[in-house]
Amino acid sequence: MTEHRGAEPGAGHRAVRRVLTVAGVPALLVLAWWAYAVLSESFYVPTPGEVAGAFAETWFSPRLVEDALPSVLRLLAGYLLATVAGVGLGVAIGLSARLRAAAEPVLEFFRAIPPPVLVPLIMLLAGIDDGMKVLVIASGCVWPILLNTVEGVRALDEVLSDTCRMYGVRGTSRLRHLVLRGASPQIMTGLRQSLSVGIILMVISEMFASSSGLGFTIVLFQRGFAIPEMWSGILLLGLLGYLLAVLFRRLERRVLHWYHGRGGDRA
Repeated sequence: MTEHRGAEPGAGHRAVRRVLTVAGVPALLVLAWWAYAVLSESFYVPTPGEVAGAFAETWFSPRLVEDALPSVLRLLAGYLLATVAGVGLGVAIGLSARLRAAAEPVLEFFRAIPPPVLVPLIMLLAGIDDGMKVLVIASGCVWPILLNTVEGVRALDEVLSDTCRMYGVRGTSRLRHLVLRGASPQIMTGLRQSLSVGIILMVISEMFASSSGLGFTIVLFQRGFAIPEMWSGILLLGLLGYLLAVLFRRLERRVLHWYHGRGGDRA
């Protein structure tokens, strides 16, 4: 009984330390923000309390469905399109040395073009509807996925490849159990990198000829000098990015449980 009571404070201290570790840096940032807003007295830097009040008033309303939801749907559509294209082309290029040699100059050329530069071109080709915004997001997200998939396929274990060949594992079975499974750590790395790119391009695409979305709303607030509301939109974007990162981390752990279980997360 004495040992059990003595162990409880240790567990409590660990829990408190964990909470302080997680919340400490955000709390310091909020305090620094509050101090700067009070000392500077700038109209363009509201206090955290003013932004929190604007956040509740702006986003706990129909605007959340009218502006935030369309943004998320466009992001998911563009991200899914980039995933299908990036993984499909990456597997094909990674498995074929000839195709890789032929495609490498083209890939390096398009990879060097910043995706925001393509927005006017995509607007001319695809119009100004939701399809344009989805294509803008996909055009930037596809490159991390594609390049990481190529590298993952090229790095497949030769012993496993020879084993599959000896046992007659070919076609879709080889693709599923050897190629995609072996390259999955690299593919997931590309998917994680492209997620942040997709959020950036989601906002940029909505700043051009749009009538809804988070990017459109933030610019609308800025032009109307609704500064706390503008900051609340930026805050919502940060929270959205954090939530998507947490969800993706859970998905990655589930998909790569075999990889992390053998110590791959320490690599």
